[in-house]
Amino acid sequence: MIAKEDDERIRKAFESSEKTAIEQSASWKIFKVMSEFVEGYERLERIGPCVAIFGSARTKEDNKYYKHAVEISKELTKLGYGIITGGGPGIMEAGNRGAYEEKGISVGLNIALEFEQHSNKYIDSDKSVDFDYFFVRKTMFMKYSQGFIVMPGGFGTFDEMFEAITLIQTKKIAPFPIVLFGKDYWQGLVDWIRASVLKAKNIKEKDLEIFHLVDTVDEAVEVIDDFYKKYTHKINF
Repeated sequence: MIAKEDDERIRKAFESSEKTAIEQSASWKIFKVMSEFVEGYERLERIGPCVAIFGSARTKEDNKYYKHAVEISKELTKLGYGIITGGGPGIMEAGNRGAYEEKGISVGLNIALEFEQHSNKYIDSDKSVDFDYFFVRKTMFMKYSQGFIVMPGGFGTFDEMFEAITLIQTKKIAPFPIVLFGKDYWQGLVDWIRASVLKAKNIKEKDLEIFHLVDTVDEAVEVIDDFYKKYTHKINF
């Protein structure tokens, strides 16, 4: 039996099929995709070194991970990094909030969704970009982030995390630090990867070094900053 909300989605899908031919054409969609890439590049090309903070849009302000994300963002901002998030509520808001309160660069890459997503108030007005396509948005994260802080989240957070891990594993992008924050949340996944995926020889032991599992704000910030100190004795942004 089809749930009421699913029935409504199906109805809307049929209604959307009645749009004009030009809106339905592949060529029109290509131009829309191109316009999102162009706007993203133009808005973000001068933001400087930034760290992306990911996590659930459903995380409330009184949640410990929201508070940790604010603190991580503040500490990274003090070191000269800007902060990029998905632009919405929850952990994304926390990331932007930390940067905003420290008067740092606060970037929001918002996505149009049926639920959950709306821009938070802590994004710099000239650094807020709206997207319809997830793959364009993820490209912007990969291109303009010097590190990922991955807080507890759902499928969207997993998608962004594993895409970055895959691109680094396959050498499609240069390596950058990926931090999974919260051992009580991520340890089970890491244990499963080691016990099942590695055991089946679907990855190499070295692939597990692509990401770091941490439990404190200081550890998260240290992973990011130490990575770049390998390349320069003093980072001047």
